[in-house]
Amino acid sequence: MPRPTKQTPERGSARQRLLEAARDVIRAKGFAATSVDELCTAAGVTKGAFFHHFASKEALGIAAAEFWGSSTGALFAGAPYHTPADPLDRVLAYLDFRRLLIGGETWEWTCLVGTMAEEVHQTHPDIARACGEAIFGHAATLEADIALAMAQHGIRAPSAASLARHTQAVLQGAFVLAKAGGGAEAGQEALDHLKRYVELLFGKGES
Repeated sequence: MPRPTKQTPERGSARQRLLEAARDVIRAKGFAATSVDELCTAAGVTKGAFFHHFASKEALGIAAAEFWGSSTGALFAGAPYHTPADPLDRVLAYLDFRRLLIGGETWEWTCLVGTMAEEVHQTHPDIARACGEAIFGHAATLEADIALAMAQHGIRAPSAASLARHTQAVLQGAFVLAKAGGGAEAGQEALDHLKRYVELLFGKGES
């Protein structure tokens, strides 16, 4: 997912700063290992301010997943991969764009909601559901272009929704491999394989 823009404590409301702190600290350390005190320090707010905005750490986790979905949604909505006239070119440009986001510290380009979903799907199901809404919601933004490309190329299977979800499965898997020691190279490799798969599926480059 998108690399963050670091915020200073003076910018934005206390709630906004806590959400930005959660976005960064949880990606770096995980949900369980991140304390309320640590989030308050990172956000430059008091613990009283935390509990004014969030009834619990779990409530913060749910709100952070929703914040991630809305903020990354805005980034992707304005990204240049929407420019090509051909829908298949837009899909491939999306994959190129995702590859370009890989770089820097691993936590900077991996996914908050993927990180939390893996960790809390049994212990905090409400957070996991919020994470799922962000992940599946983003996948759904790809469906229209995929469906148009499939119609133009006479492809009936898999469904556009299934292929859109598959792109996210590959991305989330790439993030896991990166965290397991593969680093940026593992993420880039996964995107390269995914792009080749899409090109083969659509017969791009075939005579």
